[in-house]
Amino acid sequence: MWRRSLTTTTAAVTTASNFRHKKWDALVIGGGHNGLIAATYLARSGLSVAVLERRHLIGGAAVTEELIPGFKFSRCSYLLSLLRPQIIRELELKRHGLKLLKPMASSFTPTLDGRYLLLGQSDEQDYLQISKFSKKDADAYFRYEAQLQKFCNFMDFVLDSPTPEALHGSASTIDRLKYKLENSKFWAQLLRRTLSLGQKGIVDLMELLLSPTSKVLDKWFESNLLKATLAGDAIIGSMMNINTPGSGYVLLHHVVGETDGDRNIWSHVEGGMGAVSLAISKAAKEAGVLIETNTEVLKVMVEDSGRANGVLLADGTKVHSSIVLSNATPYKTFMELVPHDFLPVEFLRAIKYSDYSSGTTKINIAVDKLPQFHCCKLNNKEVGPQHTATIHIGCESMEEIRSACQDACNGLPSRRPVMEMTIPSSLDTTISPPGKHVISLFTQYTPYKPSNGSWDNAEYRESYAKRCFNLIDEHAPGFCSSIIGYDMLTPPDLEREIGLTGGNIFHGAMGLDSLFLMRPVKGWSNHKTPIRDLYLCGSGTHPGGGVMGSPGRNAARVFTHSYRVRSFIKRVTSVTLQFRQ
Repeated sequence: MWRRSLTTTTAAVTTASNFRHKKWDALVIGGGHNGLIAATYLARSGLSVAVLERRHLIGGAAVTEELIPGFKFSRCSYLLSLLRPQIIRELELKRHGLKLLKPMASSFTPTLDGRYLLLGQSDEQDYLQISKFSKKDADAYFRYEAQLQKFCNFMDFVLDSPTPEALHGSASTIDRLKYKLENSKFWAQLLRRTLSLGQKGIVDLMELLLSPTSKVLDKWFESNLLKATLAGDAIIGSMMNINTPGSGYVLLHHVVGETDGDRNIWSHVEGGMGAVSLAISKAAKEAGVLIETNTEVLKVMVEDSGRANGVLLADGTKVHSSIVLSNATPYKTFMELVPHDFLPVEFLRAIKYSDYSSGTTKINIAVDKLPQFHCCKLNNKEVGPQHTATIHIGCESMEEIRSACQDACNGLPSRRPVMEMTIPSSLDTTISPPGKHVISLFTQYTPYKPSNGSWDNAEYRESYAKRCFNLIDEHAPGFCSSIIGYDMLTPPDLEREIGLTGGNIFHGAMGLDSLFLMRPVKGWSNHKTPIRDLYLCGSGTHPGGGVMGSPGRNAARVFTHSYRVRSFIKRVTSVTLQFRQ
């Protein structure tokens, strides 16, 4: 009975000429993947929904852009694994064009001494590869993987569930009872899953979540190369060091994903990461969502009663709605879009001083040939397993990672950056001309405001890019001479162009103090905000960042549940009044 519009207008595609004059059930600020997902679920429940995107294209950080003629770059995010399988299934994204390309190997780490570590072809090959460096590690590796698999199964429930947050403000007795019942069901299920781990499993999980990555990996392995290769998942997208307590969670966060049921497989997407957003947008439009690009939101409109009732666009147009969902970062939403008069002082302070730091610079490169790694001792122009894998550069030892991070803590871009290098065109022939390739470099660490220069200086930017290229050239001679052109996004660029506060790819740090009931801030973890009928649906909310989709799906679930409760109370009240009359 609750599958109806909040207004008298049902969900339908509305032309751009009149969308601004209509009162919508829901407006979504930002056309990133989470905003599109939230919009789709809301529209499927019968609401009229419009998505407002500032840029000329949808997708947020999951976009494909042809910045050099003939070369299509996944400009920000570059591999897919975390997108929840139920979202792919429920929104029928494969029917809408999503095509995943599994790599022939998952990880490739070349060394300057002529050796390499290639993982992910098969269990037998993994054992042989690791045995080259340590027989003991080869024996331990599969026990390590099995433990992470067990923890991932435990985490699935947490990732796919809204948090059991307490109610705020006044509420009816029935309302509170319903919320207590829902929260009790969550904690009961979580307790049952926790007990299934057993005492040893619980202690092992706590050790992983609370420990520095270095401690976790030192416990399992002795090979510096293997530890450094695995440690990359724990530091990605942050200014976090592998010696930082709690960095073990980020390690777990990046192995919970899957491709077609296979865990910890990071796949390329045919057409680039923008194809993910395109598939979601097709599902959204099929559900009746209107998507408007080149439409910047200047403010969220808030009534004197403290309830959101629409948005003010940059051109001065007011668009009204019953609810507003923000896919922007928490900082952008509350420090820039919402009037501060309606926000509690402690809430505003918590948002302002949350950690949005980032050490990430993304470089996209067009090359005229495949890089040939001298450690492979091959001079073959054909694609090999190493080309399809995530290639780790600057990760020969844990000390290299520590040193790179320390440079950034001192205010300097890393002298020898830690890089994840991928070559999507090794599997996807649609994104580059024949014989030529697209290369993605995810590099760390680069401070937002370097102490020895500025990212606004072209020469300073070029010096860092060349530093990265020269490091690759040490492993693949001739790489520098193969470069046709490149595009670089430093932390300030990511903030300015994509809207990522501080350049943080997760919309905020992923430390234990910024997760679950603490995300984005304590007391407001269930997508609701101090502004009534304003919801958050981006990566700054539970369960966090990456192209996962859970924040968007969970936000839609929270609203529709609240709407059902409200509708139920209204019906009960109406029946009671009729009975009394």
